[in-house]
Amino acid sequence: MLEIKALTTELDSDSGLIRAVDALTLSIHQGETFALVGESGCGKSMTALSILRLLPDSGRVSSGSVDLDGTDIMQVAEARMRDFRGRRISIIFQEPSTSLNPVMTVGRQITEVIERHTSVRGEAALAKAVDWLQRVGIPEPERRVNDYPFQMSGGQKQRVMIAIALAAEPDVVIADEPTTALDVTIQAQILDLLKELQRTQKMAMLLITHDIAIVSQMAHRVALMYAGQVVEVAEAAEFFARPLHPYAVNLFDALPDESKRGRQLASIAGSVPALNQEFSGCRFADRCADAMDQCRRSPPELGEFSSGHTVRCFLYDGATVTHRPTHTREVDQLIAADSPAGATVLDVCDYKVWFPIRKGLFQRTVGHVKAVDGVSFSIAAGRTLALVGESGSGKTTVGKALLQLLRGKAEISGSALLSGQSLDVLSGANLRAARQTVQIVFQDPFASLNPRMRVHEILEEGVASLHPEVAPVTRRERVASLLEKVGLTRSALERYPHEFSGGQRQRLAIARALAVEPRLIVADEPTSALDVSVQAQILNLLKQLQQELGVAYLFITHNFGVVEYLAHDIAVMKNGKLVETGTAQAILHNPQHEYTRTLLSAVPRLVKATSFSAEF
Repeated sequence: MLEIKALTTELDSDSGLIRAVDALTLSIHQGETFALVGESGCGKSMTALSILRLLPDSGRVSSGSVDLDGTDIMQVAEARMRDFRGRRISIIFQEPSTSLNPVMTVGRQITEVIERHTSVRGEAALAKAVDWLQRVGIPEPERRVNDYPFQMSGGQKQRVMIAIALAAEPDVVIADEPTTALDVTIQAQILDLLKELQRTQKMAMLLITHDIAIVSQMAHRVALMYAGQVVEVAEAAEFFARPLHPYAVNLFDALPDESKRGRQLASIAGSVPALNQEFSGCRFADRCADAMDQCRRSPPELGEFSSGHTVRCFLYDGATVTHRPTHTREVDQLIAADSPAGATVLDVCDYKVWFPIRKGLFQRTVGHVKAVDGVSFSIAAGRTLALVGESGSGKTTVGKALLQLLRGKAEISGSALLSGQSLDVLSGANLRAARQTVQIVFQDPFASLNPRMRVHEILEEGVASLHPEVAPVTRRERVASLLEKVGLTRSALERYPHEFSGGQRQRLAIARALAVEPRLIVADEPTSALDVSVQAQILNLLKQLQQELGVAYLFITHNFGVVEYLAHDIAVMKNGKLVETGTAQAILHNPQHEYTRTLLSAVPRLVKATSFSAEF
């Protein structure tokens, strides 16, 4: 259905010519799901944009072909290309907020596709749009079809984006991280929908994701991409049973789960190399524990190891294994056993956060949105409480309200005691003093770091405000040592936030929270948008800091792999209430509430791979 040969994409930049995709070759059959996986910066999304000829002005496909069911769409005129996009091949973009038209209703955006590519018009097209909204799980589709994107949550916007992509029933769909921002239950619905459409319409799908568990459940074949090149291609079952490339082996070791609680996760050192350079050897060599002299002298070719399983690595000469890739978990140091719980740091009782609904000329309160409606829990020093639940359940509101960030916006009642002191009655100097004890790491570090301030200013700001007795020289030394603790160098002090990767910015956010030496950190989805390897680095850091400093964490997340690895206790939240609390062991293995069981059943699980050492 789709055959890509030697596709090369280049972009002009201030730092030189960037070869984002380098001679990529792959084929996707009718009714097949082909997964393209790898870290950020490897060229996955740029591959998708190249196929659809949606590159930025600075980009171009310099060579190669993309054959769509017998037509090379690289040679098609742009006017005719509009007949292909949407009807023959469509895309589900990663970020729906920037892909949906803010001044058009979602119904109009869906009917636009239907009317452009099919013979259905008018009321029939609108009825079909309503049907698609229902199929992707939008509640009350007859009413919501007239809503604008800003009236919908992030997960709902993603579902609308999926409906637009599928509305004309294309032959090929490119799904670029289609479920990244979705809860596990909605994610399961969307994945089931895509499977059903494939079964009924024989639709081919190129699935771009960094969630390896989803790949193991959805994909028929897998291609692993690194630094613009495909480094391994195999049938999904073969790939998960016997990963060959050292990069693949290390990615599997970096996945958090319950079996790795007592160990550090494998984190791949360094980052994806810049693509504005000529490579003289293997692009993974600087991060590979198995690199040989040959790896740095000449680039390896993509060769066949066995039928349908190809790999770009000098460790394999045909079907001969010259050296087994290093499993980083075999050399990872053990983490010290969890220390006994200390004194209670945070005690929350019957906590409520109600947002008033105001109407009329005088803005009288006519009702309330009960975002948090009577929750109770406690966290001890050196312990992690994971707060889980779907979007809109009130998790983030709990964290912000505890730090008194919603004063004046909501009506707050109940008690929140920080080391025995009530947070809700504090103000002025007393509140600032309490914030020495509790800090927050926001979900989006780029939005929470001041883009006009250098790193040293960002990190020193809290210390200067909450610890004015600390001398400037001592303050600078403290933040410099903190940078090293979170895995960054002192040279980062003079740089701005935009000069760092997403994972590095998240480390800066963690360093800022630690700078004032808190006893409690509220971590709101700190790893949700990170690659597997960067996530492993962050989780190792949090675990290490807890061991060394006895920090307590309120960890807000929907990633159950992270919960299994990190949490001591779990609180499950639904519609502003806690429906179940208990130890991680009890909740994960013997859930009592139906909602908890529903959440756990929807979590994508990695198919257990056969031991690598047993294969050779």
